[in-house]
Amino acid sequence: MVQADEDTVRDVIHRFNEIGLACLDPRWAGGRSRLLKPDDEEFVVATAITRPAKLGQPFTRWSLRKLVAYLRKVHGRIIRIGREALRCLLARRGITFQRTKTWKESPDPARDTKLDRIEGVLDRFPDRVFAFDEFGPLGIRPTAGSGWAEQGRPDRLPATCHRTHGVRYFHGCYSVGDNTLWGVNCRRKGAANTLTALKSIRAARPDGTPIYVILDNLSAHKGADIRRWAKNNKVELCFTPAYASWANPIEAHFRPLRQFTIANSHHPHHTVQTRALHACLRWRNANARHHDVLAAERKERARVRSERGIRWGGRPLIVAA
Repeated sequence: MVQADEDTVRDVIHRFNEIGLACLDPRWAGGRSRLLKPDDEEFVVATAITRPAKLGQPFTRWSLRKLVAYLRKVHGRIIRIGREALRCLLARRGITFQRTKTWKESPDPARDTKLDRIEGVLDRFPDRVFAFDEFGPLGIRPTAGSGWAEQGRPDRLPATCHRTHGVRYFHGCYSVGDNTLWGVNCRRKGAANTLTALKSIRAARPDGTPIYVILDNLSAHKGADIRRWAKNNKVELCFTPAYASWANPIEAHFRPLRQFTIANSHHPHHTVQTRALHACLRWRNANARHHDVLAAERKERARVRSERGIRWGGRPLIVAA
């Protein structure tokens, strides 16, 4: 009736006579003993996050197969573990397979002074801080991107090697206080285009109060004419250190602009491309969150990063609204 061996039934009956209904909850031994001790697990995790070249292996990263093979013949201890058990162990310890990222420290001798000034104006005068930068070159060609589609049927764009329309550069201006982004496409970078953009920033605060513009050290950004105009119009130019473009708040807004207007596009010419950029800018400014909420979020993120000691390049990370 219970599809069990007769000896098993007898064992249950005898056990019932001894301890009663508790025999229905058998105390299993729990399986075989663990093959890895806690110190062995720590060694496996430490090995996984160590570059193989430092351990004398002729490759730049581990695969599960290579790591298992190394652990079985490492000098001084032998650790036998399967690939699936290794994968589960690493996942349990929070070790995941990630892309390597690059970082270049700023060699600017005035790095600390410049970063302190940028942090100071962002904290004290957020409603009078602006940012300026360019991105490009923007060519006319089919640009791969991403989007929703049926499985196995991605959108297709034609391929072409012809570049017959030249390039453009987007000159962007960003108001930190109003969370507003605007800009124009120009044929090239230059002091004249930079000065035009700075004048549009000054026009955004026609009351004549001093304003602060964060921008990088491109030569087209700090010519004599630009410095003279800035001095006469109460505009302080806050330059970011060399190789520290992350300190410019506008950089965080360029990537979405690229992703939703340039990527996955096939514009026939620059006029259509420029119209698409301006349409996206209008939509972005109309749907942007209120700057008070953004300022509160920025301060909260800065506080959390400060408490956790998270630093980028040896300094607290600038968090743009």
